[in-house]
Amino acid sequence: MIRFEQVSKRYPGGITALADLSLAVETGEMVILSGHSGAGKSTLLRLIPAIERPTLGAVVVNGQNVSALKRAAVPFLRRNLGMIFQDQKLLFDRNVFDNVMLPLAIAGVAPRDAGRRVRAALDKVGLLDREKAMPVALSGGEQQRLAIARAVVARPSILIADEPTAHLDDDTASDIAAMFHSFNQVGVTVLVATHHEALFAPYMTRRVSLSHGRLAP
Repeated sequence: MIRFEQVSKRYPGGITALADLSLAVETGEMVILSGHSGAGKSTLLRLIPAIERPTLGAVVVNGQNVSALKRAAVPFLRRNLGMIFQDQKLLFDRNVFDNVMLPLAIAGVAPRDAGRRVRAALDKVGLLDREKAMPVALSGGEQQRLAIARAVVARPSILIADEPTAHLDDDTASDIAAMFHSFNQVGVTVLVATHHEALFAPYMTRRVSLSHGRLAP
């Protein structure tokens, strides 16, 4: 499903985010990435949808070496990925419904089917009654739920999330961890970077720990 083959990522200034990393995530797993701030968790996640490219090595997703993809092919790769990053990139000039509709509109899904799928995703995250609200009117937890709905509306086979429970109260964070478990239960491969491993411990297949860009024991 996802393989990192001797991957290194270096940034200008000599900063090494990942060093000779080899890792495999199998279909249907729920893997939690842990590690100190700056361990390389965010970089690892950003390599999967080709937001970043490795300096050395290969990142393989569903049998495809995404490290070598041409720019024009990247949108097609991302259609199978649900992505939730710390900068949620919500569209604050569009309401909740239209934010979730966006990936389906880009993919050319028929409007009637797209509308059903948007409402199903909003219902899943508990925002169906807020579909006409603007993002600015939502709480932090509701904005995170909106980001999750948008990530899953296209029914991706892989869901990746970077600190999805950061800055949330304990109850909301627990709800979101359980939500990721529910996606995993229906076959979605889930990879989450978090400092809150305990929230995900009851649900995860395994934990992968990073330290200074390398796998830690």
